[in-house]
Amino acid sequence: MITKLPLWILIGGAVLAFSAGCVNIIALSGFTNLSVSHVTGNVSLFSSAIARFDWPAIFFIGASLLSFLAGSILSGYLIGQRSLKLGRRYGLALFIEASLLFCSFLLFFQHDYLGQLLAAMACGLQNSMVATYSGAVIRTTHLTGLTSDMGAAIGNWLAGRPVNKMMLGFQTIIWYSFCGGGVVGAFGYFALGYTAMLIPVGIVLAAALVYQITSNRLPEMREE
Repeated sequence: MITKLPLWILIGGAVLAFSAGCVNIIALSGFTNLSVSHVTGNVSLFSSAIARFDWPAIFFIGASLLSFLAGSILSGYLIGQRSLKLGRRYGLALFIEASLLFCSFLLFFQHDYLGQLLAAMACGLQNSMVATYSGAVIRTTHLTGLTSDMGAAIGNWLAGRPVNKMMLGFQTIIWYSFCGGGVVGAFGYFALGYTAMLIPVGIVLAAALVYQITSNRLPEMREE
């Protein structure tokens, strides 16, 4: 059971969740009206499109799902581990994610559907990059499993059973960070349009730079 979480996990998880919430609401608010940060809802839309024989929707939603998968595959290829441990190739993965989001911004700005695919790929990369820490699953681009885990923990607490308060607190931080990112992304999109995509681009790029600097300076963050 996790009794203490390193500060870099708390901050990193919150920052990445905020960014994902921002990206997702911009995609949903724009001309595609389709999520990029998670898969379940899009699979339901994909199923509906198949039932209606809506071929354009089938191909587009299917391509978005495959793009998320491609981002996850890229994460597995680059990082090659299931347990979160600094000193690996997270910096490179973050720089690639920032590049994907920037290219998505340029394409979204031109109302090009490829922007949706690159944004979905970036989210798939981020979600798989975080993986697990001390056996606890950490996801930063959607809240379904996290909310279920929080609910189960609260239920156990109400029943008088011991719960991991540290992990519950961390999950709450992720939840509110994703929500906060959505609020900022919505305000940004309504005020600036797709230029608001530069917000998550800047966040992820800053995270990549900070990671590269700190991982080179702190012994405990270097690759073993």
